[in-house]
Amino acid sequence: MSISVFSFGSDHKRNKSNVIVGANQILEYQNIIKNKRIGIIANHTSVIFKESGEHTHLIDSLISLNYNIKKIFAPEHGFRGTKPNGENINDEIDENYGLQIISLHGKHRNYGEIRSEDLNDIDILIFDLQDVGVRFYTHLSILHYAMLASTVSDIPIIIFDRPNPNSHYVDGPILDLKNKSFVGLHPVPVVYGLTIGEYANMIDGEDWLGINKKVDLTVIKLKNYDRNKIYKLPIPPSPNLPNSKAINLYPSLCLFEGTNVSVGRGTNLQFQIYGSPNLNKKTNKFYFTPKKNIGSKYPKNENKICYGKDLRSEKILNEINLNYVIDAYNGSSDKTNFFNSYFIKLSGDENLKNNIVLGKSSDDIKKEWTKGINKFKKIRKKYFLY
Repeated sequence: MSISVFSFGSDHKRNKSNVIVGANQILEYQNIIKNKRIGIIANHTSVIFKESGEHTHLIDSLISLNYNIKKIFAPEHGFRGTKPNGENINDEIDENYGLQIISLHGKHRNYGEIRSEDLNDIDILIFDLQDVGVRFYTHLSILHYAMLASTVSDIPIIIFDRPNPNSHYVDGPILDLKNKSFVGLHPVPVVYGLTIGEYANMIDGEDWLGINKKVDLTVIKLKNYDRNKIYKLPIPPSPNLPNSKAINLYPSLCLFEGTNVSVGRGTNLQFQIYGSPNLNKKTNKFYFTPKKNIGSKYPKNENKICYGKDLRSEKILNEINLNYVIDAYNGSSDKTNFFNSYFIKLSGDENLKNNIVLGKSSDDIKKEWTKGINKFKKIRKKYFLY
């Protein structure tokens, strides 16, 4: 497996090894958005890259070109990507642009919901968020509800595609729809190996919106993209995914969010470590103490010493590593309270928890996923753009 450092160009003169993101390709979408009242679903990752390696925000660029931006829709962590995980965020007026920012992660609406009245003065929606290729990362739900709102309101939606840093493998149980939630709406494995543009086409093609109506959807494709490479993102996608190691470990470690084990929220090593006061300090020499920080207002096991593992030197994962959760469960002094109800939402089915409790090995558990993954791979192949 090769690693490609994410480098971008603003035109077609770049070396072919450099990825050009959808937002950079203004010539591909300028006529679609010309003379339109535009709504943009964006955050701090919604940028246009320059030849120098620097970048400007998409909204800055479009405003400078006199496009009519009417409002911004912001996902979890807010428009600037600085809000702690899970925090309810209020609507606001952006101080730089004077534009209304509608929070899609606020207490006054269902998470991800775009209401019809939000689109009364909008002719077209642009979706430009950096995804990480994992089912429980909430940008997929934002995408789903954006596509639903645009279709119900009969307005087009454009997806500016960006690379998936976890596109190099497919793994995990398929979501059972009885467990669907904001951290999983579709019958896909935990790691699905598609870009956000490809995923949008799959939502539409498989009628996962459930409205029996096709979406007026345009994907501005990447250039020079290789789905088999691992791309290092130049901008951390959220406060608790600060680097490529955390992004690579995220599909495996996020399962701990449904347990009493910390994944380092409240430290500066989020999703690169794990630990709990209930793990044996003699066999787990590494320890840390979660405290409030910019990424987490209420970190799990706050101010308690957590014993566990430091995974920063782990090799790059090409599959979900279940042994982290299995070993922590087997070594926990409080197995009764190890799992919480969130675990099933994250895993997508009941079997993973039950199999861990029964003492099954990672290999035996994964054998149960094979049929579902193979079926999904046939479905997703229909939507490959690269």
